[in-house]
Amino acid sequence: MTIAEAMAFHTEAFRAAALWIGLSLLLVLALSLRISAGRRRLKVSVGDGGHAELLATTRAFGNAVEYVPLALVALAVLAVFYSAPVIHAVGGAFFLGRILHAWGMGQQKQPALGRMLGMGLTYIPFLAAAGLLIFAAVS
Repeated sequence: MTIAEAMAFHTEAFRAAALWIGLSLLLVLALSLRISAGRRRLKVSVGDGGHAELLATTRAFGNAVEYVPLALVALAVLAVFYSAPVIHAVGGAFFLGRILHAWGMGQQKQPALGRMLGMGLTYIPFLAAAGLLIFAAVS
């Protein structure tokens, strides 16, 4: 691989990572704004005020904040070793999982299908990223 080919390879991989990182940041912001809107509407200053809807919204945000940072770090490091299609597969599956989970958390009947599918689409990319990173480190 020439230097020009290597630069193009890495540029595309980092662009792919940038897409999923940017979308994930917007998702976290949207989840945060949902909490703020719910608190204003329900006149709750701190916490959930005993409102199940606000508790679910807060947990959807909290769950995203628990998983998203590690996924974003993994995507950035994966982009050093792997091509854009790999980054898109891992990032896209993870992002879809986070959307489904947040949507599922807002459903009345729990556990909701979206929530369960969302967690699956969070765990699978996490495992894939872990395996790919370990493989890159030892090969």
